Amino acid sequence: MRFQVNIYQDEDGKFIADCPIIPGCMSQGDTFEEAEMNIQDAIRECLELRAELGMPPIVSARQIEVTV
Repeated sequence: MRFQVNIYQDEDGKFIADCPIIPGCMSQGDTFEEAEMNIQDAIRECLELRAELGMPPIVSARQIEVTV
């Protein structure tokens, strides 16, 4: 499966990764590449846990346009 993830660098220099359609699914790494690998593991673990708990694997997401 393919998942959209967000990866950004925080104020301490760590790279934070999250998967917005899986609530609470986050990870981090010292490099962008490490964060990317770690979020893949986190996604697998989150999906497994959600299945064990009888929860849907993902929540719906949509993009909206905001005028600024």
